[in-house]
Amino acid sequence: MEELLLWRWSTTAQIASALMIAVFFIVLTRSVRRSELQLWVNAWLANLAALAVTVIFWFVQPAELSFLLIRVGYIFTKTLFVALLAAGAWRFVRPRLGARESRRMIVAIAAFAGVAALLTPRLEQLGVVQSAVIAILLGASAVLLIAKRVPGAGWLAAGFTLRAILGVVEAIAYGSQLRPMPWLQQETGMFLAAHSSFDTGAEWVIALGCVLVLYRTIQGDLIKANVDLLAAKETLQDLVDHDALTGLSNRRALPRVLREAYDTGATVIFFDLNDFKEINDSLGHQVGDECLKKFAQALQSSFRPTDHVFRFAGDEFVVIAPSAQPEQVIHRLDKVRERLKVERVRGHQIGFSAGHAYLPIHGDSEAAMKAADEAMYAEKALKPGGRRRAG
Repeated sequence: MEELLLWRWSTTAQIASALMIAVFFIVLTRSVRRSELQLWVNAWLANLAALAVTVIFWFVQPAELSFLLIRVGYIFTKTLFVALLAAGAWRFVRPRLGARESRRMIVAIAAFAGVAALLTPRLEQLGVVQSAVIAILLGASAVLLIAKRVPGAGWLAAGFTLRAILGVVEAIAYGSQLRPMPWLQQETGMFLAAHSSFDTGAEWVIALGCVLVLYRTIQGDLIKANVDLLAAKETLQDLVDHDALTGLSNRRALPRVLREAYDTGATVIFFDLNDFKEINDSLGHQVGDECLKKFAQALQSSFRPTDHVFRFAGDEFVVIAPSAQPEQVIHRLDKVRERLKVERVRGHQIGFSAGHAYLPIHGDSEAAMKAADEAMYAEKALKPGGRRRAG
């Protein structure tokens, strides 16, 4: 009688605990859409179903055929409970566990439940088998989580391990009932009557582990998403700051380079292609685009890797040569001209005018840009057919 009262108290506590955990996970699924979470919700619901089958057995005391069906129902729901817990953990190792695998798992558990129920007519035999299944599935899941080093899975692995150890102890205790040992009979009976309360403690650790590993995974996903967004932002910024035709930086990127040159000084060189409008009008915009690309390549190959080349606007280009005096870089203009003599566009030689100015350390960048621009137009005005800026 004492053992029966203890069992009822222990089972009632486990039912209340399983119900609270199931309700918690059901509520959690409404705000967190994760496949692992749905598996765990179904797991705790299966655990409730197993407890319901147990209560039905103790209060109804069914006949032999009904008892067989109850054994099948209990083994199926209890095994489904631990299998779904394990599957939820497995999702963190192999994310794509599909519906086909889930159906196969349910069919396999149903087949196992039918066979096991036929082979375990006594409650003690049923207890040995079911406890061994729990120990094997959850013990293997704990090893998997540890071996794969799933982030944040420490508590979940601890809960699985604790429940697996209890499963081993319970299997031994049930097994001792098959071959009674009088000197342990009472202690074993009391343990089996109260083991549901121990299982409840382990299941709370498992529930805590489920929440923590889920939180850690969501946190990792958010960090990854943030990194991806920053990378996408940098890519978009790079696209915005570069000219699509020539691949050079455009004038949007110029202020940053000038700010960097504030502490180092720089030589600023302005370029403008000669007769570019006539090239577009007579040979077409496709040839004009080819001239722009050839000129951009000539600038990049003629100046230092540390110099910054920009397509400023239309056929105007700018080079910023940090930490360089004009005499250190001005000879590179001849290098550009030499290259353009070789690289013609449909027989047309690309000509240009250039003007430079020095930006001293902590100097006025706008003044240096304006001086280089005016020097370039002054050179253009001296050439045959040269043009002055409109206005």
